[in-house]
Amino acid sequence: MTRKADMPEPTGTVADAPPDNWVDRFAPVVTRPYLRLSRADRPIGTWLLYVPCLWGLALAILATNRYGSHDLWTIAGCGIGAFLMRGAGCTWNDITDRHIDGSVARTRSRPIPSGQVSVRAALVWMCLQAILAFFILISFYPTAIFLGIIALAPVAIYPFAKRFTWWPQAFLGLAFNWGALLGWAAHTNSIGPAPLVLYCAGIAWTLFYDTIYAHQDAEDDALIGVKSTARLFGEDSRKWLRLFLTLTVVLMGLAVLLAASERSVLSLVIAIGGPWAMGWHLTWQLTKFDPDNTDGLLHIFRSNRNAGLIPLPFFAVALLV
Repeated sequence: MTRKADMPEPTGTVADAPPDNWVDRFAPVVTRPYLRLSRADRPIGTWLLYVPCLWGLALAILATNRYGSHDLWTIAGCGIGAFLMRGAGCTWNDITDRHIDGSVARTRSRPIPSGQVSVRAALVWMCLQAILAFFILISFYPTAIFLGIIALAPVAIYPFAKRFTWWPQAFLGLAFNWGALLGWAAHTNSIGPAPLVLYCAGIAWTLFYDTIYAHQDAEDDALIGVKSTARLFGEDSRKWLRLFLTLTVVLMGLAVLLAASERSVLSLVIAIGGPWAMGWHLTWQLTKFDPDNTDGLLHIFRSNRNAGLIPLPFFAVALLV
C-alpha cells in the first residue's frame, strides 16, 4: 500500500526541523512527540525568547554599574525559563491551531495534526512546562514575578491573532520580547524608560524576522484565510522590513542611551556599537531576502539568533571601561 505524499513520515519527524536535530537522534522515542510539540527540535525560538532577557539584564547592569551572583542565576534561570515557556507557548499554539496546521504543508507533520499527541495529553504537557517555569520565576524579585505572570496574557492571545488581524507578528513581538522587561526587573526590582524602549526595539525586531518567516506559508495562508504581515505587505515587504530594521536599531540605541547615560563617553560609544553591529547583520539578512525561496527564508530566520547575540559583547565591554 502506497503512503500518501502529504502524510507524516513513520518516524514522526517534523517537516521544518533541522536535519539530525538532537530530539530525533538522542531523545527516548516515547518523549519525542512531546519534545517536538515544544519545538525542542527547533531551538531558534528559545533563543529568540531568551535573547531579550539578556538585553534587559545587560542594560540594567550598565545602568546600575553593579553585578553579582544573583545575576548569574538570572542568566541561567531566564535560559531555562525561556526553554520551558517557549515549549508551553508552542504547545498552546498547536492546540489552538490544530485544524489550521493540518491544512498547511509545512505544519501538517506537527504532533497534534499528525496524530502523535492527543489534545488532552498536549494540555497536560503545556501545564507541566508552565508550572516548572513558575517555580523558576518565583526565585526572582517581586517586580519580575509580576511581569512574568502578566506575560501570560499576550502568550494566550497570540495564536488567535492571525484570525482577527493582519498583524499577528506584532502580537508575537509583545509575547517574545517580554524578557527585556523581566531581565531588567530581575536585576533592579523595578521598571523604567530604558527597558520599555528596549521592549519596543524587540517588537520591531520580531516584526522583521517573523515577517520573513511568514513568507514561507503565504500561499497556504491565503487559501485558508489566515492573516499575516507577509500577506499584508506582499511585494512591498522589502520596504517594510527596512523600516522594522531601522526601528530596531534606533530604539535599541535609544534604550542604551537611557540606560548608560551616567557612564563615560567611551563606555557609551562602545555600548551604542551593539545595536549598530546588529543592524548590519539585519541588513545582510535583507540582502538575502527572497520571498519565493522557502529554504532561504528559513535560513535567514534562524540567523536571528546570531543577530540578537551581537549586542551583548559590546554591552559587556562597555561595562569594563
